[in-house]
Amino acid sequence: MLQTIGYSVFAAIFNVGWAATQVSHMSMVNCITLNSTTRVVLASCRNAFTMVANLSLYAVAFVVFNIVGAGTPAAVENQYRWIAYISIFIGSCFVVMFAIGTREPRLKLEAHVKGYVRISWMYWFKKILYHQVALVYVLTRLVTNVSQAFLAFYVINDLQMSLSSKALVPAIIFVCSFVVSILLQEIKWTSQRLKGFYTAGGLLWVLCGIGILLLPRNMNAYMYILSIFIGIANALIMVTGVGMQSVLVGRDLNGCAFVYGSLSFMDKMICGVALFILESYQRSTPELHNCNPSYHFFSLNRYALGLVPAVCALLGVIVTCSMNLQTPILVPLEEPLLG
Repeated sequence: MLQTIGYSVFAAIFNVGWAATQVSHMSMVNCITLNSTTRVVLASCRNAFTMVANLSLYAVAFVVFNIVGAGTPAAVENQYRWIAYISIFIGSCFVVMFAIGTREPRLKLEAHVKGYVRISWMYWFKKILYHQVALVYVLTRLVTNVSQAFLAFYVINDLQMSLSSKALVPAIIFVCSFVVSILLQEIKWTSQRLKGFYTAGGLLWVLCGIGILLLPRNMNAYMYILSIFIGIANALIMVTGVGMQSVLVGRDLNGCAFVYGSLSFMDKMICGVALFILESYQRSTPELHNCNPSYHFFSLNRYALGLVPAVCALLGVIVTCSMNLQTPILVPLEEPLLG
């Protein structure tokens, strides 16, 4: 009991720090530039380097597992401790580089004047677009978080692939998301393109969800192909979903922290509840070892990875199509981002 409380406290402290970092970093995008295309490009770049961070963690784990022995449970614990130490050190170095090397360029004077006016919370709550963007963002995070949480269980328990696939399939997803995020930076973004690319990513996830639901164990190699399209879909919906938040903020710079903070709060609360509900039923699912390999048994893992993200993606597409996004603001970037 005491150990559980201790882990819970440290997990809570970590998430407070993570939320503060995430909200401030995402808000800074709108303070750097008023150009809508540049804002989406920065969001795309942010998503790309998120994939780089995920892949870097795989690289660190690979090096540690090959250098540090794991003959006993204590040795395995020592491996993960070293992975944590190295990851924290690398992250701290990049935080220092970011704080020293990045400065906010001056925006137009009129944007600053309007941005300094205090914006009430009710200003955002009265906007229909705020609720639409919030719903799309929460649904998008449900797609990515739920799929990431149940991917390894589905690959190992349902498809009974090799243990290496537990790392290879997510790695393929991260690489594809990285490539697509880089390609999205070359597009001149408009409101219609934001909606169009989100719709494409959402529908692609629906097709991937159908494939996951129907994929039999004896055709598990096709999971590698599905992972490519999952990575593409994740990048499309994440980049455009964050881009919609930038359109919502517009020139109201003094309210961007509230927008990102409130949406992040809703995302974490709803994702936490959803994962708690799904994982509470995970132990009650039957074993699949004696099932026919050509039969797609509908386990909880299959539903959680295939059905839940697909439904959330479809709902996100429906809400996106109903949005009335404003015409993007085209303001040139006056100063370089790096000083």
